[in-house]
Amino acid sequence: MPGTALSGLTPDQVQQFIDDGFVRIDNAFSSSLARQCRDELWAEIGLSPDEPETWTKPVIRVGSMSSPPFVEAANSPCLHRAYDQLVGEGRWYAPAALGTFPIRFPSRQGLDDDGWHVDVSFGTSNPDFMEWRANVKSSGRALLMLFLFSDIGPDDAPTRIRRGSHAAIARELLPYGEAGATLRQLSADGYASTQACEIDLATGAAGTVYLCHPFLVHAAQPHRGVQPRFLAQPPLKPRGEFDPALPPSPVQVAIRRACGLTF
Repeated sequence: MPGTALSGLTPDQVQQFIDDGFVRIDNAFSSSLARQCRDELWAEIGLSPDEPETWTKPVIRVGSMSSPPFVEAANSPCLHRAYDQLVGEGRWYAPAALGTFPIRFPSRQGLDDDGWHVDVSFGTSNPDFMEWRANVKSSGRALLMLFLFSDIGPDDAPTRIRRGSHAAIARELLPYGEAGATLRQLSADGYASTQACEIDLATGAAGTVYLCHPFLVHAAQPHRGVQPRFLAQPPLKPRGEFDPALPPSPVQVAIRRACGLTF
């Protein structure tokens, strides 16, 4: 059930986030703002939308964009309201930039980055990214977010999402405690505990945003469409660790319910 830009998330949408691990918000920012951001990204990568003969790579990555259009897109009033509803008022930092951008182009080449995974959130100073970590408290990450800066249909390399997979990952992280598990440990069995999950596709018009639980298992896929796909996949950063003195947020509720913890 998509959210809207006119109001906050409904109780049903918050429950969907807890159950499924994500919620979709249509018109989270305007199509004209999305176009401004695409124009900046075309300039950043030195290519043109009018010269498809130059689109020779299946994916080009841009690390981060912090110009005003990107900051505005990440901080629309409806998104701030949704961040409050899912993470808790005062418990997140307003994004000062967006990234990363895996810009995907129509291509018949195979991919080497389309495996199922979760986005780990701390220990990132280690040069071996497989040693980066996540823990059951989701230290360092309040949400995984998908910002659609172009129209993305089923053939346009939409991110694949394993619905409800966040619950299985929460249970797997619980025994590791505060130290957490590395990406190598989490992926050792190919995320077997989530293989039976239904798969959703992160499709939508430019200006759509998917707000996802930090433990949601997701994956890229090849681009079989016509126009390049522009998408950002930033984290929402928390202001601190979970505070037991505060009411649990929907992010926490999903973790605690998955782990069989009392409230």
